[in-house]
Amino acid sequence: MLKLHSLNFAMPQTHQNDARTLELAKVTGTEEDIALLQQHVKEVIEGAAFKGSHRSGQFLQYIVDQSIAGHFESLKERVIGVELFGRSPSYDTGDDAIVRVTASDVRKRLLQHYGRYGATSEFRISLPLGSYIPEISRDIPHHVSPLPVEATAAHSNGATVETPAATSTEITVAASHAVHPEISHDSNQRRGRRWLVICLILTLVNVALWGLFWNHFARKASVAASTLPWSALFNSTHPLQLITSDPDIAEIQGYTGQPISISDYANHNYIPNPEKLTPEINQICHILLRGNKASLVDTPIAVSIAELAQASSKKVEVHTARSVQLSNLQTDDNFVLLGSPRSNPWTAFFSDQLNFHFVYDKDSGQEIIRNLHPRPHEQAQYVPTALGWATGQSYAIVALVRNPDQNGQVLLLGGANAEGTEAAGRLVTNLPRLTAVLKDCGIAPAGPLQHFELLLRLSMMAGSPTNINVEACHILPGNPIH
Repeated sequence: MLKLHSLNFAMPQTHQNDARTLELAKVTGTEEDIALLQQHVKEVIEGAAFKGSHRSGQFLQYIVDQSIAGHFESLKERVIGVELFGRSPSYDTGDDAIVRVTASDVRKRLLQHYGRYGATSEFRISLPLGSYIPEISRDIPHHVSPLPVEATAAHSNGATVETPAATSTEITVAASHAVHPEISHDSNQRRGRRWLVICLILTLVNVALWGLFWNHFARKASVAASTLPWSALFNSTHPLQLITSDPDIAEIQGYTGQPISISDYANHNYIPNPEKLTPEINQICHILLRGNKASLVDTPIAVSIAELAQASSKKVEVHTARSVQLSNLQTDDNFVLLGSPRSNPWTAFFSDQLNFHFVYDKDSGQEIIRNLHPRPHEQAQYVPTALGWATGQSYAIVALVRNPDQNGQVLLLGGANAEGTEAAGRLVTNLPRLTAVLKDCGIAPAGPLQHFELLLRLSMMAGSPTNINVEACHILPGNPIH
């Protein structure tokens, strides 16, 4: 493992740069090595983890290119702000955090990428906290050197040549085959019979596995089609639409300190009071609005739901929150909405039916969940102990509600952070676990339509939800709660 150590505070700056150049040369010693690294960066940027984040992809490309060129002096916050994001040389880095915010996002996306592909990746790129200089490591594969051309020619003629010890045995065997062709023929026949037997065994195993798969697929389809909430969504004659969250809108609210109501969102008023913001904050918000992406956790949830729907011969239409109009919701279609009201304002359209409400707490800078009608042993509010990508506990909501004044049903999957939404998605697509949870709540999973809401508590560790438990379960009445 070769590793570029990007920071060494004990060394003078000139020595640091020399050391970095030397270490990088070990990783990218030739033009071919550099091309391989650049191809790897391209694959990372075009992969699922960076999908939809053009700004983060540009940032990663920039810091790697500058490192390859040895321009470590360019990897400072102000320089990056000027050269990459077009800021003026005198801009206030204290007020304009675009470089720090983007670097934080890149760190998360790199963890996401290598969490999925790290085992098969030749290169690994990381960005240490407090630094904009990447660390690059490489696992160099070891290949067996091919025989020289001269040795190959001697091999075919059965001639005697001087060869390295590692190849002498192969040439000797080849020569013996040339002298005794009948031995080679018998050996080939035996090998042919062995391969025939192996192929027959593999065919039988393949047929058995396909049989198991289709039995599992059919059983999964049957369970999904008869289990709430999927029975209400899949057995309907109306289309099923899934609406992903809008993480850029959540980030804009963090910059501006101004909540975006469902009315503002529906009218595309994403920056309600721009006159109250500094030019720098306004610029960051407009940069964020150039994209229209979903949260990283939304994609696997959408895929899992699509697999359940396909097993039940149902199609799922997927839309980003910002591409949806209010009129799209005012139909008899069925919906799955991902995210909390802060990251998907459309969920607020259905919140008056819920006991558990997301509320943004300015003091802690996070969403908490307020219980409007606490029952015995329930709290009036549930406060996460850690923000996203931290260690602690958080909360999420799973709710099946009706679409007001329509005939459709709506499944809400939202967390106080991305990990919470991921936890909600995991629960509802784990049919055995979901069935057990509903039974514990007094809901017949295969029974008639019943609206309900679940409050989930989860542990968080490095961006992954664990220990997902049901904190509370409420069966909802037929009419909205006021």
